[in-house]
Amino acid sequence: MKIFKKLSIVALLASSVVTFADVPTLQKNLAKEYPATKVTSVKESPIKDIYEVVLGKNLAYTDVSGKFFLFGDIIRMSDQTNLSSSKRDELKKIDFSTLPFKDAIKYVKGNGTRKLAIFSDPQCPYCKRLEMEVAKLDNVTVYIFTNPLVGIHPEAKNISKKIWCSKDKSKAWREYLISGIEPNSDGLCENPVDRNVKLSTQLGFDGTPMTLLEDGTVVAGAVSLGELDYKLDKVLADKKNKK
Repeated sequence: MKIFKKLSIVALLASSVVTFADVPTLQKNLAKEYPATKVTSVKESPIKDIYEVVLGKNLAYTDVSGKFFLFGDIIRMSDQTNLSSSKRDELKKIDFSTLPFKDAIKYVKGNGTRKLAIFSDPQCPYCKRLEMEVAKLDNVTVYIFTNPLVGIHPEAKNISKKIWCSKDKSKAWREYLISGIEPNSDGLCENPVDRNVKLSTQLGFDGTPMTLLEDGTVVAGAVSLGELDYKLDKVLADKKNKK
């Protein structure tokens, strides 16, 4: 059985959800105990007398008093299903349509029906690895938000500006990341680099690369071509099924 490093709440009973009458009481207790904390939702958990509480993008469990919190996973032992992970993934989602696409380097391959946005540092080795995989994709629209991590790569901000100020931004981006060709630009034009760094922080991204799919799913790190293809196809299929 898989061992979790974080605290796990093990659901020993595989019975149906118990209906509790104390949700309003817990809501009042939370408001009293933590007036400055934004409580997004309160609902019953699969475990008797334990409630699921969403605090912004954080998931926790507590009793009706609201004085003690458990941050971890509920595991349904009958089939080893993690009942918390899907909820946590849902909380991490970001509305793709709200991104400021005017601040992104855009390129389209094939019919462009599949879409993704990547927050990337031009000098990050994992970003270069991801770009090599993205280059193999077809029927995709790619939005690159330059997010230089100057604390690690001091020249990344300057390179990002030079790429943005190039005559062909997308070509300059791909040539630099894949082939190491320096952009032929002074980098002195109006650019969105600082805005993109601020946006990345607001979205809670603390590293690169971070990929955002059209359904709001966030994928961290340099994933393989196969994984990208699978995720993009699934998002597109789900989108068509909703119509």
